[in-house]
Amino acid sequence: MYEASTAIYDLITGYKPDALIQWMKKYRKTKVNIRKTYITGIRMDYNTVKNTSKNNVTNGIAEGFVNKLKAVKRVIYRRSGLKLQKRKMIMEMTFFN
Repeated sequence: MYEASTAIYDLITGYKPDALIQWMKKYRKTKVNIRKTYITGIRMDYNTVKNTSKNNVTNGIAEGFVNKLKAVKRVIYRRSGLKLQKRKMIMEMTFFN
């Protein structure tokens, strides 16, 4: 498990799309269900994974902000107005980043 994890990390952080295909072929017949699911996900979105490793660009910051916004919205839904929600988001960004 450790070998497969470190190998995929090295492949994704360095642009090696051919090596990624070899990694998937090597581990696709594994008995670990999580790894099978992971490989299936990579195969389904291969172009996205390839471009991400090539360009080293991610939308993680935007996704994190959206997740935090949704969490705040769930917590104070129907309990306050837009003004309080805006203050809550500003306070979250100020104190927890």
